[in-house]
Amino acid sequence: MVSASPLGSAPPGRSAPRLLVVGCGGIGGIVAAHLFEQGLDVTALTTNPLIADAINAHGFRVRGDASPGTVRGRAVQALDAKSGLFDYVLLATQPPQVEEAARSALPWLAPNGAMVCFQNGLCEERIAAIAGSERTFGAIVAWGGSMVEPGLYDRTSAGGFVLGRPDGLRDTRLDDLGRALEAIGPTTVTDNLAGARWSKLAINCAISSIGTVGGDRLGALMRHRHVRRLALEIMTETVLVSRALGVRLEKVSGTLDLDWIALTDAERVAAGSPGLFAKHALLLAVGARYRRLRSSMLSAIERGRPPAVDFLNGEVVSRGADLGVPTPINAAIRMQVLEIARGKARPGHDLCRAFFERTRALLGNAALDASPPSMDAPPEVIEISAPIEAAPAEIAAPSEPAPADDARPGDHPGVDSPR
Repeated sequence: MVSASPLGSAPPGRSAPRLLVVGCGGIGGIVAAHLFEQGLDVTALTTNPLIADAINAHGFRVRGDASPGTVRGRAVQALDAKSGLFDYVLLATQPPQVEEAARSALPWLAPNGAMVCFQNGLCEERIAAIAGSERTFGAIVAWGGSMVEPGLYDRTSAGGFVLGRPDGLRDTRLDDLGRALEAIGPTTVTDNLAGARWSKLAINCAISSIGTVGGDRLGALMRHRHVRRLALEIMTETVLVSRALGVRLEKVSGTLDLDWIALTDAERVAAGSPGLFAKHALLLAVGARYRRLRSSMLSAIERGRPPAVDFLNGEVVSRGADLGVPTPINAAIRMQVLEIARGKARPGHDLCRAFFERTRALLGNAALDASPPSMDAPPEVIEISAPIEAAPAEIAAPSEPAPADDARPGDHPGVDSPR
């Protein structure tokens, strides 16, 4: 059961917080647009001049689910002495840039303020080392968005946020932040951020990395049995590491149970079973419903930026090594993604199939299960038995194109990138 609580009304007499949004890519831009629309005291910071110029000329243009339309607001490329201090610094960069962003913004964080990680992975630990554990919050984003071109955003799915402190302690600052974010979507506060993070990490490790290797959208990839098997193995390794750490996993969106999805010892070597069939059927349904989603790691590579694989699969591998938990598939797909980033491999279905065949030797006597065959029916005929809106919403990391001289509108992630 998700250990989360809804937010009440703001205490009388409490002033609205000052918010700094760092990064105006898919997630940051949409968040900033909603905050500006509410008339809150918000500053949007982007190091990309193309994005800043577009926003300052035309506003934040948001389309899609629960879109606020065009919202007037300004973006700055740097902070100065006139910027003042902020109660919340909302870090909406890609994971590889989050520590640099936190260090740059730290002088403008109020003494009783907090930095908030919107990234996938386990970035709270990294930011706590910079800002302090009591000034670090986590925000799990349960919706998708992308930047079509500088200043133009597409919200691709509905959802809200789960907020929490890494130590699980209750904090009235979380309630204040949650009330500000309610304009974007339903927001709850959890006392088990680690459990929610690790559940999402298991999903991200599978879908983001496989999406990079396969070079295609989620729907097309998940129709293949070997892709679903890889996803199950990657998620299983992640769950086993989380259990070794003593993490109590939370259901994603209250329904998607990673403890159940993880393969049992028997399923890892079985040729087929009712349990395997059910797990493959669930992944088929996820792929059908979110068929347009595209890995943000692949988008990052295409833009010449480092993929966030070390913040996803890399975290599983390193922590598994410390705990003595084998993670051969996560280790192998991490290396495969890095080879793609270095130009030594070309993503595509053929590479994904070859990767699957190559990794069979890493699993000893594990058998390829007799699960549902490739799906030939139109995706629309597949139904999901329970709502899992938040499951794939974290597939892609918040993205903001690098401030490069050769950045052009075509270099930015398209509408198929969920963030």
